[in-house]
Amino acid sequence: MRMFRNPILPGFYPDPSICRVGEDYYMVTSTFEYFPGVPIFHSKDLVNWRQIGHVLDRPSQLNLDGTPASRGIYAPTIRYHEGIFYMITTFVESATGARKNFFVTAADPAGDWSEPYWLNDAPGIDPSLFFDDDGKVYYTGNRVPPEGQQYPKHMEIWLQELDLETKQLTGPKLSLWDGALKQIHAQEGPHLYKINGYYYLVIAEGGTGFTHSVTIARSSSLAGPYENCKMNPILTHRHLGSQYGIVNVGHADLVETQHGEWWMVCLASRPYGGPYRNMGRETFLVPVAWENGWPVVNPGRGIIEWEMPSPNLPEKRWPSLPVCDHFDAPVLEERWNFIRTPRGQFWNLTENPGHLRLKLKPESMTQEVNPSFVGRRQQHISYAVRTAMAFTPKGTTETAGFVALQNHNFQYRFECAMLSSGKAVVRVICRENGIETELGSKVIEAGKMFLKLEAIGQSLRFDVAKEAEQWETVVEQADGTVLSTDKAGGFVGAYIGLFASGNGEASSNYADFDYFEYVGL
Repeated sequence: MRMFRNPILPGFYPDPSICRVGEDYYMVTSTFEYFPGVPIFHSKDLVNWRQIGHVLDRPSQLNLDGTPASRGIYAPTIRYHEGIFYMITTFVESATGARKNFFVTAADPAGDWSEPYWLNDAPGIDPSLFFDDDGKVYYTGNRVPPEGQQYPKHMEIWLQELDLETKQLTGPKLSLWDGALKQIHAQEGPHLYKINGYYYLVIAEGGTGFTHSVTIARSSSLAGPYENCKMNPILTHRHLGSQYGIVNVGHADLVETQHGEWWMVCLASRPYGGPYRNMGRETFLVPVAWENGWPVVNPGRGIIEWEMPSPNLPEKRWPSLPVCDHFDAPVLEERWNFIRTPRGQFWNLTENPGHLRLKLKPESMTQEVNPSFVGRRQQHISYAVRTAMAFTPKGTTETAGFVALQNHNFQYRFECAMLSSGKAVVRVICRENGIETELGSKVIEAGKMFLKLEAIGQSLRFDVAKEAEQWETVVEQADGTVLSTDKAGGFVGAYIGLFASGNGEASSNYADFDYFEYVGL
């Protein structure tokens, strides 16, 4: 029996949504303040996935200027209907600002995708689309109940028809369901399906923390009333404790294979070193069976397991991605992201071929801005990262190097800088809750140097070398829990990246990176 291991998308890939087109499966996830937005993945067997692009890959589609940390793009849904792919999502402007819902379309899921169609009078978050048998299409989302909230974060799921000609909602708004778990709060992430004559409404309840869960209701009529499944929640791990290996399970989407099997993708986290979730929320896969008209998730177990029997589909593995990016390609590979929409041509692969050149911007890693930064997700509990950097600071404000990033106020920077004496130094800065502490430093000759970060669980070590593999330790046993959402708050996972900054000062200087290697240990 062929087995697979969870998570199927390790690292910060939350809120998965999936659709099948023939024998092909496509999946998207949330990206919040990172750009490009909404990675899209392709699979033949539901286990092995390859990224084929991003849905929102142009500044005209996604303007993240001024978007605070953990705001931006929330909970996309992907659907396919009559030759067209649809991706619908929420753009959250700020903690208290507008939630704007929009969708884009494409004939080819690898792109290009259309410019956004912004929906008027579409309150709430986590929109989804449902195409009914009669050709009509409906929008579902969450909102404050019209009669008011009966308890904190009490929400309901609502529905309205979407006119694909005008690209706007039409007709009355209908209240569908306010969840199975009264008082648990945060009813969101709705997905509608029509299966054997019933309309099934799958939602997330309990917030994004350890009380997260998946619940379901059904109705013989689209407008309801919706019958609560007596087995709710159909999936949760909250009874297993905050330090179980897989926690905060929720926000699910269902898919039926071409052979009639049912599977569920959902988010969950892997805490380590205590209840600390550095990688944020990741994508997991779990089987579903149907009994008496209701889904049973992983029959006999009822939870997500690390290792499970694979779907009854021909295995299709994709070429493995390199652990080292030598920056030889003409464009950055899909794993790299920016913080917010990139402004100014601050990076290139052409001025020094075979290198990533980052030009110093005045913006710094400690601001909610678009700094000179490119990064990729942390995907393993233990990992090693190394780079070769050529950088000569020209002033005491100029820095460049590595950053292990949770957000602008929670991070580790392993950077080269200039002392007031004019000498170059590499230093490790821990920034926790906005307060910076220099953990260690080493005077070094400017120019080419090698930097390495090694994480064994929550213990971080930073090494530097002037000659390849001649490592000297700058800091060891630094506390990795600074990079967890449990300390930093928010909804994203940790990134490991490269940066260059004038820290408030304009500069013509730059840093050249010969390679970037990330290896899971």
